[in-house]
Amino acid sequence: MTMPGQGAQVPNAEEPKDLGFGTVVGAQHSKRLLNRDGSFNVERQGLPRFGSLSLYHDMLSMSWPKFLALLVCAYMATNFLFAWLYVLCGPNALAGVHPSDVEGRFAQAFFFSVHTLATIGYGNVTPVSLAANFVVTIESISGLLGFALATGVLFSRFARPTARVIFSNRAVVAPYRGGSGFMFRIINGRSNQLIELEVKVLFTRIEQKGGATVRRYDQLTLERTRVVFFPLSWTIVHPIDEKSPLSGLTARDLQECEAEFLVMLSGIDETFSQQVHARSSYKADEVRFGERFVSMYNPLAADGSESVDVSRLHETELAPLDGAGLMTETSTWRHTGHFTGFVPPRK
Repeated sequence: MTMPGQGAQVPNAEEPKDLGFGTVVGAQHSKRLLNRDGSFNVERQGLPRFGSLSLYHDMLSMSWPKFLALLVCAYMATNFLFAWLYVLCGPNALAGVHPSDVEGRFAQAFFFSVHTLATIGYGNVTPVSLAANFVVTIESISGLLGFALATGVLFSRFARPTARVIFSNRAVVAPYRGGSGFMFRIINGRSNQLIELEVKVLFTRIEQKGGATVRRYDQLTLERTRVVFFPLSWTIVHPIDEKSPLSGLTARDLQECEAEFLVMLSGIDETFSQQVHARSSYKADEVRFGERFVSMYNPLAADGSESVDVSRLHETELAPLDGAGLMTETSTWRHTGHFTGFVPPRK
């Protein structure tokens, strides 16, 4: 019943499931949308050169080798700059430096800058002129602020909770409960514990709609979308039934429609009590038909405890689909993370 002054509510059309990539952009994308490491293959261009800079976020997100290289380069460049300023102050600006040896004077000025910036103060070289003392004052302030900022960023990198979830190198379409299922496997790559882990899997492919090429997205229905504890491994399964968008599709069909499976994980890091995320994807050539994952579980220990062999995370074995899917030549390769040779199909 409609209240006076209110119009009847019109049901909204189904919300497009584009995950934020857009159907047009997704259709024009020749590469995978989501890399295996979780980074996106989408760039934003046209932003202001300096307005889009975020040095703090860049230093938090860059790899450790790049971060350490940046610190070393910044430290060396700062000392070179102040060494040049000490040389410009004149040959008699620093006591303990021979004024006639220009190269030796720069080297002494450089190491004097290192001592000043790090507040070491060996005392073999001292500033004499007013200009040199003024430069020392600026360098001391710069050193205090620079080391404080570098320490803060370093601490933030250590304190920032991140997930290290290892995804299987391949996904498989294997027999499952009288039919077939799309599966992949994950495991926690760290010794910490993840709890309340949730997963979403979206199936995206290219389709022709109204004479235009668009990318379609469907969220796959999973056997289980959430686990409370994640101490061992988790095989994530999408049952392929008559309602599944994968129903009737073969390996060749996935290749032709440029299919990609986008995976998003979220959970709580028990150490930090904060939510962490992980992303990955599988392209059509990374999906094996007629294979299944081998068991990772080791025999029970003498005390009854269970364990898994992480080295078997990516290993698969042949598992004929018996008409539930089309076997292709790619299905007859035994995948263990590297090429191991041709395995003939089972009779």
